[in-house]
Amino acid sequence: MKTTSNEEFYAGLQQLPKPRYPFPHFFHPDMQEQREEYYHWIDKEYAFHSKEAREKHKLHNLTDIAARGCPFLKSLAELRPLANYTANGAMMDDYFDRCSRDEMYQIMHRIIDLLSGANPEEPSENGVFHLFWVLRQDAIQCGIPENIYKRFVKSIQDVLIGYSEEKTYYRANIVPPLPVYLLIREATSGVQPYCDYAVLQKEYRQLPDEIFEHPHIRRIYTLCSLIIGIHNDIISLPKEIHRDGDTMNLVKVLQKENGSSLSEAYMKALEIHDQYLKEFLVLQDHLPPFGNWQSEVYSYVQDLGIMIAGVYAWHTHDTSRYVNGGYVEGEF
Repeated sequence: MKTTSNEEFYAGLQQLPKPRYPFPHFFHPDMQEQREEYYHWIDKEYAFHSKEAREKHKLHNLTDIAARGCPFLKSLAELRPLANYTANGAMMDDYFDRCSRDEMYQIMHRIIDLLSGANPEEPSENGVFHLFWVLRQDAIQCGIPENIYKRFVKSIQDVLIGYSEEKTYYRANIVPPLPVYLLIREATSGVQPYCDYAVLQKEYRQLPDEIFEHPHIRRIYTLCSLIIGIHNDIISLPKEIHRDGDTMNLVKVLQKENGSSLSEAYMKALEIHDQYLKEFLVLQDHLPPFGNWQSEVYSYVQDLGIMIAGVYAWHTHDTSRYVNGGYVEGEF
């Protein structure tokens, strides 16, 4: 990749408006302790990565996303599986950035076998797969209810399917049509597992399963995924402008579809983001009647808003992952 100056990298994008949220944001009291474990994971499990890649990943503090997205988990033990999914998922996505669709599907099947217990054997070598095996052991140890854990694993599978499908566009350096982008980005934002894991906060684990399958709640999940996916696209845009293959970005999609300038496509992407945010707020204020569970469901949806703000707070506090030269190139 060619060297890019800061002026070229940002290309005036810093002056454009950014997403804003009406939700408060918090962080888990064990965020720093979880960071220390994350550094240990990188040194132990990611030894196959170059030293440069490992040191960059340490600067990214990826487990802070979990600590900010689900700040009300009861303990570090409950935070750990979500932090593992977040950090390992992001780092493996970087590492496997240039693999093929078929290779990514093979990787997905192996990961899900480990997470589900279909393959209970501990991987013999440290690495991506071993860390996912550790995730399952930590989930068992902290007593995550089976129904919640199964939903969490199924959502991770959907994320990995999204990773697989986007490879078709990455490998060919093709910008997808908008409907295809929205379908894949809903998965690759990685947010649905957060929506499922947020159920462990407070007393939401007592809510009946059918509430989480209700079309109204499912639509809120979709909105969370797209809102966070789009704000990630906006934050990462300078990086993705300058890398061939980084085609799964709403601004690039709109620029191609509408034949618009970069700034016009950016503003349209922000407009779409804000429409989804407005829809989230309407659905939050007009929940269906859930009987005795009404107040708990409303509080849960409020915490999904806090999740959105928390993930964005990580983006705004991070000064290393999406800056000029701060990203990790695929080494697979």
